[in-house]
Amino acid sequence: MTLRYLNLALLIAFPIAWFAPLMHAGINLPLFGLKEVSVVSGLQALWETDVILALLVTFFAVFAPILKVLGLALIQFGMMRRRMLPAFNVLGKLAMADVFLIALYIVIVKGVGLAKIETGWGLYLFTACVLTSIVLSFATAKRQKA
Repeated sequence: MTLRYLNLALLIAFPIAWFAPLMHAGINLPLFGLKEVSVVSGLQALWETDVILALLVTFFAVFAPILKVLGLALIQFGMMRRRMLPAFNVLGKLAMADVFLIALYIVIVKGVGLAKIETGWGLYLFTACVLTSIVLSFATAKRQKA
């Protein structure tokens, strides 16, 4: 029963993570402030410059996690067969790919030294949501086998 509620809580936590600051970025010069970058603000910027990449990131960061949570909820409440669980596990891994890309961008930009990047609390929240979703999938699979 607790697994169900934790999973449903992700329906609230994911949207918060999308608007939370993933990072603070700016030019590596004094007097210039840092701009907060969130999943939503990053997607808005991508839609203006690269539509294909924007579609991919939108799927990885927004649709994959929510579809996984909803699918897992349907399985947990007995409204969908358990054999669909592996498909939803793939969605969780796709969302984790988005976290990896964000972390990779931060490392690359910090390495170049032209910009200043500070990790925001939203990156940790988004990562925690994705990892929680993956753990809940495994726990649901084990519970339903027993």
